[in-house]
Amino acid sequence: MLNVFDIVLKSPKFKKILGLLYTDILTVKERAKISKPNGSTGFEEVVVLENQPCKLSFSSLNTTNQNDATAQIVQVTKLFCDNEINIKPGSKIIIQRDGETFEYSQSGLPGIFPNHQEIVLVPFEKYA
Repeated sequence: MLNVFDIVLKSPKFKKILGLLYTDILTVKERAKISKPNGSTGFEEVVVLENQPCKLSFSSLNTTNQNDATAQIVQVTKLFCDNEINIKPGSKIIIQRDGETFEYSQSGLPGIFPNHQEIVLVPFEKYA
């Protein structure tokens, strides 16, 4: 039996309203295999998604290590976007916010919800 909360969360109108909170812009790039004119194989960066509304969120966690009595503060960066977007592991995730550009990779599987998905990000270093 569905309750009112489930009905609201799964409605297309709620998804549209949620999208109004997406004030950042998402671009996703992947590394694609190409054939070079000399017959060798190489790789190039290709855009697979661009100009997609999203929201970048930053939060802090206090962590302690059993071997160390001092607490460390760890920043967690999370991407909120449409749940119909498929971002492959190892992709470069580029977020534009207020004239700044941030580059990330995803650190694990996305959390998929009825109207959005949440992806924990790590700074982009290189393609996997």
